[in-house]
Amino acid sequence: MTDASPGRDSKVARLIEEYGLAGVGAELERRWTGAAGERDGLRALADVFNRRLLEAAMVEAGMEPLEGEAANRYRLLTGDAATSGTRTETEQRLRREGVDVDALREEFVSYQAVRTYLTSVRGASYEQSGGGAATARESVEKLVGRTTAVVRRRLEQLRGEALTLGRFRVGTAVTVYCEDCRTQYRAGELLRRGGCDCGREE
Repeated sequence: MTDASPGRDSKVARLIEEYGLAGVGAELERRWTGAAGERDGLRALADVFNRRLLEAAMVEAGMEPLEGEAANRYRLLTGDAATSGTRTETEQRLRREGVDVDALREEFVSYQAVRTYLTSVRGASYEQSGGGAATARESVEKLVGRTTAVVRRRLEQLRGEALTLGRFRVGTAVTVYCEDCRTQYRAGELLRRGGCDCGREE
């Protein structure tokens, strides 16, 4: 499958074509589906794509970036750990070297754009086993139940001696937070619904 599919309204596909990012589409798909091992999340893949975009812009401006240089500059431009001073210095240096930083920022893609490209343009998906999810949900619920029972029993043993405690109830919850779509669910609910919001089109 080619990296850009004509007639598709995809920012990622357009940028792949415009910047000549041959092979990047296939890499994103491989890393998302886990075809080469452990799979990457959509936010991580958006960073991968944006780093490639920055590197292409640097080359287009006549620069010869060393290995890892584009990744480092992208981190300084967008990373949470970068100070405003460092970010400004990096922007100014890129401008002096011929990179239109403001235009490039507009081209940076979000994880939603990567998801749309992978699912709508490349037709990619990753397997989610319903049977496996059902089994996992049952295991999680049993584990939570056992944990609750153990905590309640220990509190009852201590109550009146080493612990002052009136009538009580014990509630145990295991929550899962997805860093890609920034949603949080109880583990059982996540398994019942078949995943977080990453697989949903906006």
